[in-house]
Amino acid sequence: MGLLPSTNNSKGLPLSCNSTRFPTQVHHMNILSVANLSKVYQSGSRKLTVLDEVTFDIKAGEIISIVGPSGSGKTTLLGLCAGLDSGSTGSVVLDGNSLEKLTEDQRAAVRNQSVGFIFQNFQLLPTLTALENVMVPLELKKRKNARQKAQELLDKVGLGDRGTHYPTQLSGGEQQRVSIARAFANEPKILFADEPTGNLDTETGEMIEKLIFDLNKEEGTTLVLVTHDLELAAKTQRIIYIKGGKVQEGTHA
Repeated sequence: MGLLPSTNNSKGLPLSCNSTRFPTQVHHMNILSVANLSKVYQSGSRKLTVLDEVTFDIKAGEIISIVGPSGSGKTTLLGLCAGLDSGSTGSVVLDGNSLEKLTEDQRAAVRNQSVGFIFQNFQLLPTLTALENVMVPLELKKRKNARQKAQELLDKVGLGDRGTHYPTQLSGGEQQRVSIARAFANEPKILFADEPTGNLDTETGEMIEKLIFDLNKEEGTTLVLVTHDLELAAKTQRIIYIKGGKVQEGTHA
């Protein structure tokens, strides 16, 4: 299983949010601030440190990549940044919310409010059509024009005529395009993409990359890409390298 928003309902859908503010929300210049973040797992008598005192900030509108070898802690870091899990020590402030001070339900509400996800294995709901999958975050926000908005997004990703198809009736590239439309549906302030081209052939992967960057530019969303693909990472404004649970940032023009 990949990363999924917390759920507490029979359909397995992310929790909706009625309130737009939380007691721990503070004004912050950065959309994401990570400070001294560690994640340690107990394995029998041994402690496994997956992340070790990670610290970095991401400003609103930035496009960054998190790069590292398999097993380096990239996906764990992404999950902590999105509030899908809690760190052992340290803090994460996402869109002004101190995640470690929130309940699981409150963290889910922050995600529904501010975050979009694109996963390597698409994570579409198999019992819903392409259109219905895109409608999910819109309906959670109780958008009255959910169907119309979802159709517009499918049109943008070139799947306007595939809305009635189920995930099993779509190719891998088409499923990823549906997931991109779904990710942008709730107009997220920050978009987390975990190896978005990892399960795709080179040609399809390049098309998906362009689609993500084009939509992101249009929407002005902060974009955080987790990838092992250095060519993809080089297209972002800043790279955070992670190895052995520690990070070292790099920048380029």
